[in-house]
Amino acid sequence: MKVLLLGHKGMLGNDLMAQFRHRHDVIGMDREEIDITRASECRRAVAETEPQLVINAAGYTNVDACETAKEECFAVNAEAVKNIAQACRDGNVPMIHYSTDYVFDGNANHPYAEEDPCNPINTYGASKLAGEHHLKRLTDNFILIRTAWLYGAKGKNFVSAILDRARETGKLTVVDDQMGSPTCTRDLAAATELLVDKNARGIFHVTNRGCCTWYDFARKILKEARMEQVELSPMKTSELQRAARRPAYSVLGMHKFVAATGKTMQPWQLAFSDYYSFIASRTCLSPPGTA
Repeated sequence: MKVLLLGHKGMLGNDLMAQFRHRHDVIGMDREEIDITRASECRRAVAETEPQLVINAAGYTNVDACETAKEECFAVNAEAVKNIAQACRDGNVPMIHYSTDYVFDGNANHPYAEEDPCNPINTYGASKLAGEHHLKRLTDNFILIRTAWLYGAKGKNFVSAILDRARETGKLTVVDDQMGSPTCTRDLAAATELLVDKNARGIFHVTNRGCCTWYDFARKILKEARMEQVELSPMKTSELQRAARRPAYSVLGMHKFVAATGKTMQPWQLAFSDYYSFIASRTCLSPPGTA
């Protein structure tokens, strides 16, 4: 089918393009082609391309910057979702949109279900929740995917930051009191296509399986990169001067995804090993298990 992919140059959009173009006619648009904060441009894009599915992978994702750039944050993460949803509703086109674990406050001690109450504690989470509300108010012809702790081959993310700092300083300090699920964008893109194939609708939580702290994730990154000589120390969130608060626990339960697709996501550890082997094969990095 014909798919309009918004934000195709981003980290997730790049892997969605790679995943969907094998079986579908994918038209990618990014900020050079469309301003999704303008309703007229969203209507024009849908009218001109006549897609059978619209995927919105665009977003303002700099969590700390959102605290000072609130207007831009809400424009991209909330108002734009309203614009896209209206255009899709008017064209009777299903829409896929991505949200975040940060719509929750982190006070739970068990994985969050899709129907659990949302209570964001930072501007980014609030803007994403506002986008969810617009989507649900305007149409029921949607797949809303909440995900978490994304990393991928394109764009800035925790993995690239850890590797860069490790090479530059040989010493790292990483928080060990935030719990979540690192998620590879390649796996998320494949899971998205699974939901499309099953003609699913509604809200789904999709991450790689299992959970860890940022400290645990950093240790895994260094191990795969054969950089275990780097000094890695834990720290508490309270010691880290960040503009935005983070939820202490934001693990997402995926019973609904498993029920809809009959599939489970691979564990985060295996997902990262696969990912590192993939990027190592494309660069001068040494893949796991080699000298």
